[in-house]
Amino acid sequence: MKKIGKDNEWREVAMLLTGIGIANFGGWVYLIALNLIVLDMTGSALAVAGLYIVKPAATLLTNFWAGSVIDRTNQRNLMIVLDVLRALLITCLPFASSLWLIYAFVLLINMAGSMFEPASMSYITKLIPVKNRQRFNAFRSLIDSGAFLIGPAVAGVLFMMGTPVTAIYLNAVALLISALILRAMPKLEQKAAATEFPTRMSWEIIRADWRIVIAFSKRYVLIMTVFFLFSCMTVMATAIDSQEATFSKRVLGLTDGEYGFLVSIAGAGIIAGAIVNTVFTKKLGIAALIGGGSVMVSLGYLLYAFSSSFAVAAIGFFILAFSLAFANTGFHTFTQNNIPVEVMGRTVSVYSLLEALLIIITTAIIGLASEIVTVQPVVIASTAVMFGISLLLLAVSFKQSKTSGAAEVAWEGERPST
Repeated sequence: MKKIGKDNEWREVAMLLTGIGIANFGGWVYLIALNLIVLDMTGSALAVAGLYIVKPAATLLTNFWAGSVIDRTNQRNLMIVLDVLRALLITCLPFASSLWLIYAFVLLINMAGSMFEPASMSYITKLIPVKNRQRFNAFRSLIDSGAFLIGPAVAGVLFMMGTPVTAIYLNAVALLISALILRAMPKLEQKAAATEFPTRMSWEIIRADWRIVIAFSKRYVLIMTVFFLFSCMTVMATAIDSQEATFSKRVLGLTDGEYGFLVSIAGAGIIAGAIVNTVFTKKLGIAALIGGGSVMVSLGYLLYAFSSSFAVAAIGFFILAFSLAFANTGFHTFTQNNIPVEVMGRTVSVYSLLEALLIIITTAIIGLASEIVTVQPVVIASTAVMFGISLLLLAVSFKQSKTSGAAEVAWEGERPST
């Protein structure tokens, strides 16, 4: 397996981080612009909410087979194709004449995005040596945080200068630039057996790959328990966030301006956490990052759930946002170090599918419960469940770190067949 050389390792890392940053920045501009386009077209908040259902739906349609493709292809080339495909589909969005056509384009864009994530995880794992992964992920969290803040700000400027359509085209350009940067990255060819695409995909191949994922999960129970518990944290956070605007307006009585300021405080927390994480990341263990960071995130959500004033809610928002960088850095490094690259595409894809399914179910349950009861008790109960999951994740993370003797797990099971 080719690794980046000592002389140019950080040059290629910087290029990869630049590509990720540009794509993420464009993604935020695109998301806000698309919301406005759909709202202007329909005048319906429900139609806008439908955009957020499309993403997990795309994951459900894609990830049960995507891993079989990812682990058998050159991930760099696949990522380039997916970037170009998304750019073309996004360019077509302004020409969509109906809401359902927009949903169809968004579904295809998100299906490509669902494949891109596990493909990039596999590629990064091959490219970055073990000793540099935690620092790389810390910088990635910082770049993601910057995109979270700068993207919406640039979108606002573009809306004042032109229309949301301009912002849509900007994201297409950003994805093309990302593809060009990836084109300059090394291919990192694997053995032919691991990179040669099968002449014809079949249900037999997909079923065999699912059996490999199940076998790996049974063999490394602690590793996959940590992975699954972190996914459950993401599920609960997404479901709770779906009630964020309602909670802020009905429970805290915030105006639109105050709610916007509350979100800005979260943005400041994300940036602050990412900077601190980047500076001190080498002094923190992976278990402390993924477990401790998750506990702090859930504590921030709990404080927010019990709040009755803007000040307390703002503190909760800042704490949870500040802690996200630590938890995400720990999770990405944990995944790269503990799931072998030979089965990473399939494993991450299968668990992402399960995560998407849980997001749809949990979000629907919390939304229905908020209508039947009231928002605050439901949010409090949800954050309590999230806190319990985070404590379990903390315990399992430290237990796994003590029982793991090697930096990387070696998978000696079945290899991808063609």
